[in-house]
Amino acid sequence: MTVDARAAARRPIHWAVGGALVVATALVPSAESAAAEQKSEVALRYDCPFPSGPEEVDVVVSAVLPTSARTGEEVRPGQVAVEVTLPPTALARFAGLDAATLSAVARLTVRNSVGDTSADASWQDLTAPPAELPTAGAGEGADGGEGQGEDEGQAGLTLTATGDVPTVAFGSPGRATLTPGALALALTSLTGAGEPTTPPGLDVACTPAPGQEPELAAIAIRGDQDPSSPAPRPGESDSAPEPPPARPAEGLPPTARERIDALTEKRREALEDDPGSCPIEIPPEWVMTTAETYAAGYANAAKLDGAAALGPAFMKVVLNKRYINDSCASTVDVSSEVDFDYEGKRQLPPTKATFLSYGFMPTTATMTLEQVGPPAAIHTHTVTNTPTYPEETTVTARLVMRLSDVEVNGVPLDVGPDCRTARPFEQVLKGYGQSYPPAGYLVAYGGSLTGYAHIPPFEGCGTTEDLDPIFTSAISSPGKKADNYTKMTQAPLCVATNPEGPDCPPRKPEPER
Repeated sequence: MTVDARAAARRPIHWAVGGALVVATALVPSAESAAAEQKSEVALRYDCPFPSGPEEVDVVVSAVLPTSARTGEEVRPGQVAVEVTLPPTALARFAGLDAATLSAVARLTVRNSVGDTSADASWQDLTAPPAELPTAGAGEGADGGEGQGEDEGQAGLTLTATGDVPTVAFGSPGRATLTPGALALALTSLTGAGEPTTPPGLDVACTPAPGQEPELAAIAIRGDQDPSSPAPRPGESDSAPEPPPARPAEGLPPTARERIDALTEKRREALEDDPGSCPIEIPPEWVMTTAETYAAGYANAAKLDGAAALGPAFMKVVLNKRYINDSCASTVDVSSEVDFDYEGKRQLPPTKATFLSYGFMPTTATMTLEQVGPPAAIHTHTVTNTPTYPEETTVTARLVMRLSDVEVNGVPLDVGPDCRTARPFEQVLKGYGQSYPPAGYLVAYGGSLTGYAHIPPFEGCGTTEDLDPIFTSAISSPGKKADNYTKMTQAPLCVATNPEGPDCPPRKPEPER
């Protein structure tokens, strides 16, 4: 789920996310920079923890980039590809599931640096289409590449993930570099009939093996000086001092609000002659950007007469994936996405809690909430015909609850490695606020979100005996909404377009009960 925008020095690196289609000419690189492009590629080794054990995976990262750019000019990596070759031992798990194909979604952290300033971008949602798993005795991967090693005659498999990635504008002249870092893989396996296997996927968090030179590309950043200005004296910078970055309004890129207002005004003028359709869907490359933040809170479990602490959970946010401005109805509807991230996994940090089971028996357990399916959806509805701009936000996530390290009255209870809810459940949280003056919950500024969840029955609990009925009876609450009230407090967003703003790096909030 984003850009890890952690500024390391005084001068900012400005970010924006762009798609493949450039609608506004202001985002098109100059002819000079577009003419001088380089196809950059770096081959790396990654250490990846698979169920079979630690594996060394070969990864090739490639992109087309300009050889030079001006300060403040957006650099748009093109033809981005992350080629991952999985060794036969890593594929053995999927053969045991009767899997026929394997696909992947990759998220690569890329550090962008110039001088003593750096920030991390998340090249996320890079997608590798389903590829046929090699069979025993095959000598090539599904894409025709050579297998990496042999395991009972089985070949390796190469998956190539591609997609659009964030743009970057460097604020200081000098040698800018792009360096790949951590790699997260979400692998999905399907049967020959196209049905998900059981389990359907595997999340793997990989780190670069030590002793490598991982630089992907270098770009010469030139100071953008007014030709009428006198030449700088020796030792002086050839770029003017930058004003301090302003806190981004609404989490939009710096120029987005002016462009939206201009487009809205043009539509209003057109409506006089042609009423047509009033809502305007803003091109995502105008408004989409990324951010990160933390959230922490508590979830009640009425059956257990207590509450479990949640977080602080690190969240990667993609803002404004869809932005609809309806000037006739005086509303703005925005759709964004968020993924939890704990040690490279889509989950909240494990939390230990003690409850009174059935009202008298002290029970201690470690609870882990894992995010499954697509990113959590954030929908914000704003009314713009009142001075305060009231805003309602709904966040919907699909989660699985796992239990481990259970003790009943001080005695360990062996629940096994796979004690979990039998199916995912929806956690829906709502927040209400206003923009002028900022109050209550606003996505960009944070605040409190509240909601309820139905906890399904449990399965997979117990090694020598079936403990599913015990946990289902003690915790699950299908149809009993009020049993599982949740309150989460979100910190303000560290928005990628302003990595040196007052909310970067993101801070951990104090949870509210």
